[in-house]
Amino acid sequence: MKSGFCINPLVRHRLPTKKINIGILSLGSDEPIRVQSMTTVDTMDTEGSIAQSIRMIEAGSELVRITAPSKKEAENLKNIKEGLQKKGYNAPLVADIHFTPNAAEIAARHVEKVRINPGNFADKKKFEEIEYNDESYLEELKRIELKFTPLVLLCKELKTTMRIGTNHGSLSDRILSRYGDTPEGMVESAMEFLRICEKLEFHDIVLSMKASNTIVMVQAYRLLVDQMQQKLKYNYPLHLGVTEAGDGEDGRIKSAVGIGALLEDGLGDTIRVSLTEDPEAEIPVANKLLNKFKTDNSSVFDLSKIEYKSVFNPYTYEKQHAEEVSGVGGHKHPVVVGDLANLNEITPANLYSFGYRYSVPLDKWNITDRAADILYIGSNIIDFALPGTLKIIVDYSVWKEKYQNDSQFFPLITQEYLDKINPEQTAFLNVLAEGNDLNYLKKHPNVVLILSTSYSNKTQLFRYFRMNIAKFNVKNPVILKLNQTNNDSETFQLWTSSDLGATFIDGFGDGLWLTGTVSNQTINDTAFGILQATRTRISKTEYISCPSCGRTLFDLQETTQKIRLRTSHLKGLKIGIMGCIVNGPGEMADADYGYVGTGPGKIHLYKEKIVIKKNVDEIDAVDALIDLIKINGDWVEPEL
Repeated sequence: MKSGFCINPLVRHRLPTKKINIGILSLGSDEPIRVQSMTTVDTMDTEGSIAQSIRMIEAGSELVRITAPSKKEAENLKNIKEGLQKKGYNAPLVADIHFTPNAAEIAARHVEKVRINPGNFADKKKFEEIEYNDESYLEELKRIELKFTPLVLLCKELKTTMRIGTNHGSLSDRILSRYGDTPEGMVESAMEFLRICEKLEFHDIVLSMKASNTIVMVQAYRLLVDQMQQKLKYNYPLHLGVTEAGDGEDGRIKSAVGIGALLEDGLGDTIRVSLTEDPEAEIPVANKLLNKFKTDNSSVFDLSKIEYKSVFNPYTYEKQHAEEVSGVGGHKHPVVVGDLANLNEITPANLYSFGYRYSVPLDKWNITDRAADILYIGSNIIDFALPGTLKIIVDYSVWKEKYQNDSQFFPLITQEYLDKINPEQTAFLNVLAEGNDLNYLKKHPNVVLILSTSYSNKTQLFRYFRMNIAKFNVKNPVILKLNQTNNDSETFQLWTSSDLGATFIDGFGDGLWLTGTVSNQTINDTAFGILQATRTRISKTEYISCPSCGRTLFDLQETTQKIRLRTSHLKGLKIGIMGCIVNGPGEMADADYGYVGTGPGKIHLYKEKIVIKKNVDEIDAVDALIDLIKINGDWVEPEL
């Protein structure tokens, strides 16, 4: 069989997967990419679950997932199913199972699909490091097979589909002890269960590799595809999602970065955008993201003339090295370029949207944590004093006339002007991703490349350009420039994040320059949001917040907002907010602090993956979280 993380890294071609049926719905192969969500109502609230499921279905959810944490909830799925059918709704239901194999066997009789988590289906998580040799590990695999086989045979008999859904936050102690907290561990966690399914000739399977860290998530899916093509009978359909993505703008950008990075390479048969919002709010977001792939003006390579040579490892992160030029490239974090070229006149107030606030009484600039590093002003003139850290790009003709002796100003040029620039002078050069010959750049090490393309397959074209950089041994830093003309702010954020997700996750790009017809504030927020979501530049607090479900033990949306209100100034801190213990403790390993529901009105507080305070009353828990942050020296007072 073939191997690799996609069909061809230079072609956006959908991975052919096995077509399966989930009730009335077909998934995989050439079927449309399906959209789904999950209820947040208590599963024992039959009427509430029915009503919320209807809202989700009417919003466009093609599958409805419902948690079944114990046998009683699994049994009640029958009542929910019958209630929906009586009202004329036949969308397939998916039972979400953790820890309780017997609940899965009950649920399989009542719904069209069962999701099991290989991290906790047959194992209890105690964060213990266990020493295994090959013989003792094989005994563990036999134990798992014994526990898992009854469900597989039942699903095979009933024609109930199964999703084997690995979560980064709930890998078993056994997997962590042998493989570590890695994409390899995530994939092997699923492969252990897949091998049992194939042994029993059960193939109605969907797979997922979810994580709140987009880099880990993307690498795990890619490795799964590689392993699946090499070692399994079928390419099974893929369910894509960034777990605990959060809410609002952050949740949307983070989801689009992770899900979009995989969709750009043709991976994915169903998606869920996991937001800490009402489940029906997830559906329009997912559909807007998918709409990006319905209009295509790809630049098609003549593959007979191009031999793709990989210049990055798709399964590990390594930054593409470029020599530093005037603060761009080298070991610097990616820069953000703001664009003011469309203005007739530039005043200090115009810099506000890009993070610079000028006080007239104090005659002083205040620079925010999300201030653009560079501004492009086109052919405009600036006649006021600028912050000393800010760089300005200006059209070549204006630079030559007005600013060539000003160290804050740099010319924007095309290739024809290269020889007119002093080799010692930093300049910004427009280049197209589909260009071939880069040999001329060897004579111009002080040029920063502004890379763009008008074609839609930007992931592949940026990859092609990166291949050419390696071919010609070019070390110039590269700023990725995208123009997105959709007037809807949400669509702008989703499509731009998808365009750039894979490229930054793969370590390419020393900056980004976004333009569009939305507000400059949205453009700047999106730029920094993409860098935050790809973990290439941290500019604010990160919230690893689950989307809620029937297991949730407090109001996640309200609590997330309370915590955000108190902590949003803590730049670089990661705070996990989890509704229950399923993924909570595991995701705490990726967060600095954790807030996890453990019982009605009770919260455990974590420092990383270690519980520090148990059973804190919910009314006191936010204050206790702040105290914990202070005790550990991570608190700073917010600026007034």
